[in-house]
Amino acid sequence: MGATVKICGLSDPQHVGAAVTAGARYLGFVFFPKSPRNVSVGQAAKLMADVPVGVAKVALTVNADDAQLDRIVSGTVVDMLQLHGSESPERVAEVKARYGLPVMKAIGIAGPEDVGLIDLFAGVADQLLVDAKAPKGADLPGGNGISFDWRLVRRKYWPCPWMLAGGLTPDNVAEAIRLTGAKQVDVSSGVESAPGIKDDGLIAAFCAAAHAAN
Repeated sequence: MGATVKICGLSDPQHVGAAVTAGARYLGFVFFPKSPRNVSVGQAAKLMADVPVGVAKVALTVNADDAQLDRIVSGTVVDMLQLHGSESPERVAEVKARYGLPVMKAIGIAGPEDVGLIDLFAGVADQLLVDAKAPKGADLPGGNGISFDWRLVRRKYWPCPWMLAGGLTPDNVAEAIRLTGAKQVDVSSGVESAPGIKDDGLIAAFCAAAHAAN
C-alpha cells in the first residue's frame, strides 16, 4: 500500500489537471507573495473550480492575519488551511474555530531538538506537515528543495495524521516512505523544471513512485 500524495504550489490549470490525473489526493495553492508559486485569490478560485470532489484543495499561508484568511476563504472553495509560518498552537486553534475548516500545521525539522514541536501541535492541528526547516535567511519557509534526516521521524505516531515533506523527488520518495513509514507525502520543487514551474512528467512519476512504495 503506497502513500497518499499532495502536490503543492500549483499555479497553472494544466498542472492541476496533471496532478488530478496522476492520482494526487491533495492540491496545494500558495498565498505568499515571496514565493514563485504565489497565486492571487482570483487565480486560485479559477484553478480550484474544476478540481473533482474527493481531491482536497489546500490553501498555504505564512503567518496570515484574519483579513488575508477571510479573503481566501470567502473567495475560493478551499477545503483545508495550511499554516506554514511561525503560528502558535493558540493561533492554530483560533483559525480552526473561526473558519470551521481543517487546519494543517507545518513543522520545520533540522535536528532532534525540533521533533518536540510535532507533539506540541499534534493535539490541536487536524494534520501535520513535517518539513525540512528552511535555512537561515531563506525567503521561503518551504519549497526549498532540501530534506532532513528522515530517521528523526522513523515510525513515529502522533494523535493526528501527518505528511512528510522536504526535498522529496520521484527518485527518493519510495525510500523516504520506507524509512519513515509515512502514509502521506508532499512535494513542490521536486516536480518542477524551474522554480514555480511544474512538470507534468515529474508529477506523474512522483505519484507513481509514491503509490507503489511499500
